[in-house]
Amino acid sequence: MGITVFTAALVVTVDDEMSTAQAVAVDDGLIVAVGSLDEVIAALGNRVHTVDTKFADSVMLPGLIDQHLHPILGATTLATEVIATEDWVLPDRSYPAAHSNAEYLLKLSEADERMRVDGLADDEWLFSWGYHQLWHGELNRHVLDLVSATRPIGVWQRSCHEFYLNTAGLQALGVLDEGWGEGVDPEILATAEIESGHFWERGFFNLLFRLVAPMLFSPERLERGLRQMVRYLHQNGVTAFNEPGAILVPGAWEMYEQILGDDETPFFSYFLTDGRGPAEQGMAHDETLARAEKQFQMAPDGVPGTGKIAFFAKQVKLFADGAIISQLMQMKDPYLDREGNSNPHHHGEWILTPEMFEERTKLYWDAGFQIHIHVNGDLGLEVVLDTIEQRMREHPRIDHRTVIVHFANSTEAQIDRIDKLGCIVSSNPYYPVGFADKFGEVGLGPERADLMARNQSVVDRGIPLSFHSDLPMGRSDPIGMMSCAVNRITQSGRVAGPEQRISIEAALRAVTIDAAYSWRKEHELGSIEVGKVANFTIVDQNPLTVAPLDLDGIAVVGTVFQGRWFPVAPGVAGRASLAAARGSGAPGSFADAGAAGCICDVAREIMRAVAANAA
Repeated sequence: MGITVFTAALVVTVDDEMSTAQAVAVDDGLIVAVGSLDEVIAALGNRVHTVDTKFADSVMLPGLIDQHLHPILGATTLATEVIATEDWVLPDRSYPAAHSNAEYLLKLSEADERMRVDGLADDEWLFSWGYHQLWHGELNRHVLDLVSATRPIGVWQRSCHEFYLNTAGLQALGVLDEGWGEGVDPEILATAEIESGHFWERGFFNLLFRLVAPMLFSPERLERGLRQMVRYLHQNGVTAFNEPGAILVPGAWEMYEQILGDDETPFFSYFLTDGRGPAEQGMAHDETLARAEKQFQMAPDGVPGTGKIAFFAKQVKLFADGAIISQLMQMKDPYLDREGNSNPHHHGEWILTPEMFEERTKLYWDAGFQIHIHVNGDLGLEVVLDTIEQRMREHPRIDHRTVIVHFANSTEAQIDRIDKLGCIVSSNPYYPVGFADKFGEVGLGPERADLMARNQSVVDRGIPLSFHSDLPMGRSDPIGMMSCAVNRITQSGRVAGPEQRISIEAALRAVTIDAAYSWRKEHELGSIEVGKVANFTIVDQNPLTVAPLDLDGIAVVGTVFQGRWFPVAPGVAGRASLAAARGSGAPGSFADAGAAGCICDVAREIMRAVAANAA
């Protein structure tokens, strides 16, 4: 291709000085000069080059990074009937939020009816994702039977850590057969309730991989969802993501190579080995490490400019407590009911028990792995920090970069410990935006709910802070994540924890250089500097100078990936138009939370029957 000099209205480098430039020279997918146009041309000397001015009216940012998302979950959830707590506007279809029990039942019933109209047989599965009881009311096997007594229905809760089945679904999976639970760990069966058709945490994951995966992760559904996800990430300016704890269902890696590794896919897809599965299976230590090494060798992380899909060597994902969106995180103080009283019927769950977490952390730590740890509750975080402190006493390591992932609930004292122990943080800034209102009413209470994701406290201590969407837990939209962290505007339009708002500059670092740092890729990605990969996100405004509330209105024009230009295709809904469709600067749907919509006759009948059953 030769050397190309890209000029722009402004180049925001995100180097140590957060300097700006006007031109960037690219050769063989790498940056070879940055500065004014005259400076860049002078740096090239006699080397032949061309000047490309297509970005003359645009702003060039380092390629934006989603530190952590789940391609299989993103592909499969968003390829179901999405009925969620916020709007999801995808490249090919929009899914308006359901704000009430009535709206939820209406949309589920309409989905069943569409399948009938389309001629799909009664035994064809209806899968839906996005349900949450705080928005959508109680859901169980008997409510789903009222939607359909013949069609198998599987509802994937918003957190992806819970699942609900109707009777036809339970029958289709053989769960109602005699002896279904034989040989299953009693602790797993304790998180499965057949009478209500509800499975959560370990019970759900056992059900998922044993029985549900062949339908939910079918090759056709997975391929359709992955292709949709590629378009979705690109329209939001993503140039690299990481899948922590890769779940490789049969055929998944081959599909990743085909779709994510395609020449027309304009981003890096990185993977971590999963530490949870081997722990739950009781896999021996030698076998566990050999398994991880085998995965690394499937797609080793290469030199800069190569390795479009790759496993990070010696990096692993572990889990502590349960999902925040299900309110299954382990909290120091009790969960609260609607009256603000302690709720003895509500408690968190451990994904890996503290004993199992301790044992597996020691295994990977002593073997020199960088550990990324899913943790959501402040009690869960206390266990994690105690464990890392013990590791440091036994086997001190410099620059271990243990990543505290999600970082939902914490205390100031715990953030001091994160700093002292040399850990870093990858926060989900959507938590207070999407969930503080409801969690303040039920579960956490206003103070704990508003202080989810204490990002400014992390910045104050100089701890490296990155952002992730955890797609589908939040939208994979780095500029949207910046807006969440800078504004913290909830679904009701108020600011949650105003003291935890961060600067736009800190937010930009969290989706560029600090995200790269969390992967040990800061010398290759995350800023526009000589020697790094030529990944850029091209936008219509400078995020460092717009008003905070206008961040979410920035449009992505396209991306440059390894020096090659990938415009957002004409006719594709760009991220700024999606923000306009949502109707506010903060992500999510801000329609009247009390609006029930027009309830069709079948939904009315379901609600009457539910009320009658409850009586």
